[in-house]
Amino acid sequence: MSFPTRPESHSELHSVSAALIRELLPVVKFSELIDPPESCAVCLYEFDGEDEIRRLTNCRHIFHRSCLDRWMDHDQKTCPLCRTPFIPDDMQESFNERLWLASGISDFYGEYSPVATGL
Repeated sequence: MSFPTRPESHSELHSVSAALIRELLPVVKFSELIDPPESCAVCLYEFDGEDEIRRLTNCRHIFHRSCLDRWMDHDQKTCPLCRTPFIPDDMQESFNERLWLASGISDFYGEYSPVATGL
């Protein structure tokens, strides 16, 4: 049985989005956290002292770095536990501009792009 694949440009856009979100989410060692939960809500494994953890800035939930990165690779932009958006409201416009520029779409529009015209 074969599953349909997404066009390359579609998957590239998602990887750009995930990469930009990763830049915004801090990575810390589990041992540096104060009063953390015992296990990751994605994989259900217990955290270990040297595990790399991503802490979500909006809801403060924490997950193994690899678990959250895989979640984002599937074009998820919200917390897997509470569905709070990864990007805070006050950063959304800036994030959208960076995504637009990084996707390469703006190259096709030049001076007429929504970012350049301030739309």
